[in-house]
Formats: sequence, C-alpha cells, structure tokens
Amino acid sequence: MARAFVIVLDSLGIGGAPDADRFGDAGSDTLGHIAERVAPELPNLARLGLGAAAAIATGRVPRGFATPGAGAGFWAAAAEASRGKDTPTGHWEIAGCPVHFDWGYFPAGFPSFPAELTDALIRDGGLPGILGNKAASGTAIIEELGAEHIATGKPILYTSADSVLQIAAHESHFGLDRLLTLCEQARVRCDPYNIGRVIARPFVGAPGSFKRTANRRDYAVPPPADTMLDRLAAAGRSVISLGKIGDIFAHRATGTIVKGESNAALMAKSLELVATAPDGGLGFVNLVDFDTLYGHRRDPAGYAGALVEFDRWLPSLEAALRPGDLVILTADHGCDPTWTGTDHTRECVPVVGFGPGITGGAQGLRQSFADIGETVLVHLGLPAIGTGQAIGL
Repeated sequence: MARAFVIVLDSLGIGGAPDADRFGDAGSDTLGHIAERVAPELPNLARLGLGAAAAIATGRVPRGFATPGAGAGFWAAAAEASRGKDTPTGHWEIAGCPVHFDWGYFPAGFPSFPAELTDALIRDGGLPGILGNKAASGTAIIEELGAEHIATGKPILYTSADSVLQIAAHESHFGLDRLLTLCEQARVRCDPYNIGRVIARPFVGAPGSFKRTANRRDYAVPPPADTMLDRLAAAGRSVISLGKIGDIFAHRATGTIVKGESNAALMAKSLELVATAPDGGLGFVNLVDFDTLYGHRRDPAGYAGALVEFDRWLPSLEAALRPGDLVILTADHGCDPTWTGTDHTRECVPVVGFGPGITGGAQGLRQSFADIGETVLVHLGLPAIGTGQAIGL
C-alpha cells in the first residue's frame, strides 16, 4: 500500500505571490535572493525540480539551478488562497483547509496588548507585571529585557506581524513549567481577540549570552474544518508528526508526535520514520530552523548553509523509499532573509514530488496550497476534501 511524506521547509518561498503587493512583499523571493547572494550548491534539489518550480513562480530559474534531471517526479509552484502569511494558515492550507477569515492582530507599537488582556494575565499568573508589550524580534527583545526579567520576575510579552502573542521567560529563574502554564492561560485569554497562536519562548543563559531553547511550545487554535489529518484518522490510518506539526494543528488528528531540537535531528528522525512507517500512513515533517534561525534573523548565508545540509541529506532519504512512496517538499510561506524587517513574506511555495515511479513533470502554478493535501489523500486512496485539485500522478 502507498505511503506519503510531506516535508515542510519552513519559510522556503520561491517568489512573490500574485497578491504580494497587498502585504508589502512585491519582489520578495526567499530562494532566489539567497541564490543571488550566496550561490549555494544544491544539486539534489535542482535535480528534483526546485529551480524549475521557482521559475514557474518568477519566470526565471534561480542562479545555480539546472533543469530537473534523473529521479525527478513532478514540480509546481503554489499560491496561497488563505488570508495571511503565518505558520498555522500555511500548514492548514497544505493539509486541505484554507483560511477564509481574517485573524486578529496586535498593533506593533507600545502598548501592543490591551490592558484588560495584560491585567488578566498578571492575575492568572500571579505576576509582578510584564515587560515588552510591543512587536519585536524574539532574540533582540530577550537581549534587551532579559536581565530586567531575571531581576524582577516579569515575563517578556511581544508580538509580530503574525496573529500571535509570544511570552519569553528564563527556564531557571522563571521556570519552564510556570511559563507553559502561563501560555495555556494566555491561550484562553486570547480567544476573544481571534489570535492564532500563543508561543512559549523559553531561554537560558546570562546577560550577553542568552539562548532560546528547544522547549518552545505553540498553542494554536484548531483548524476550522477537516484536514487531510482528520481524513486519515477517520480511516484508521497512521499519522506521524515531526517537529512542531502537533502544536500547529492543536494536536487534532496529529497521531504520534516526534520532537527534535534542530533540522539535523529531525532529518535523522525522518529517516527512522521512513524505515518504520506503516503502509497507508502519512509522515508530516516541519523543519523550522530555516525560518527561526535564518529567515527571521535575516541571515542569507546561514539559510544557504541549512539548504546545503538538507540537499546533502536528500539522497539518503531517496535510498530509503519503498515502491509506492510519495514525498512532497514544500513550504508554508516565505521569510526572505534579504527583505526589510524580520517578518514572513507573502510568496509562492514549491511543490516538489518524488518517489519510486512518481512522474508528472511540470504542473504549473497551483491556485492553493490545498492541492498538496488533496494529492496526498488521492495517493493514499482516501476521499479528497474538495478544497483543491490533486496533482495527477
């Protein structure tokens, strides 16, 4: 029986979406600008069709990419139908559930959060107060306020261009369990504001050397309708979720959860998944380092290095596949490390499918990420949701 594996290279956009100008992102191009600045050698991604997918989105092949070669299956670019460019929106649409409503957002300037919300959180958590209360880069605001946080016991609250409230606190001085409890309370408090995620951002270290840890936790609202994960669960099929997939879907129908502290750790666990996943099942992987370590921090060289690491790993994945397996490489949004600011960018994403016997070639510009979820369901012999068009295999 067939198996499917969807690997999300978090934030690997391939050129501004048709509506990028509405988001201030016309001209953004995560992959293309990295290729221009750094020119990483990515022979396996090129062979499988990543450059050809980017050419569908932008009309040009990124620097250093050749046409697809032996082993290529199908490739496409996909535009996002949902309103927004954040992580849950992108992943839900990949899974067949576009978001056709507007999220709530907190303003960037101080104070970002309404007093009734912060007052409630102070009461809920027995806090002496809060710090931050503005839009900020997570690493920057920890460096700015980390020492005061340790001295006062006040957690650091901040937001971004996404529909999000983030809470940073020191694992030792504040306590990880206390931070997670506070975020659970904040999740309830944020519901009336239609906020997509509350994110726990624990860190360790001392002033001048603070470091965020792998104990991050996302508290998302559940998808508003069925996803491919619900379809698999209803059919009694196996779902294995690697990285932050479980958090993104509020742990609804996400099956077995496997965590990893880095892309490298998750790639190693992905090989274990391919070796053990049962017939008829789905492995759903998010590789977040591209986004958090390099996209948001506007580090093209670091992003390029992570892509090279992934490219070198790909042949081991291909060698582990069985007849009937389908792998789809994609992304949930862009985060162009050459762009202004530190936020996501509204871009098309790649849809690169391969596996033993998988064919199809160029599949054009898809009108929704939901085509990915529909393709997975059809490949696994399950009813499509109807929110997209499955790619003919």
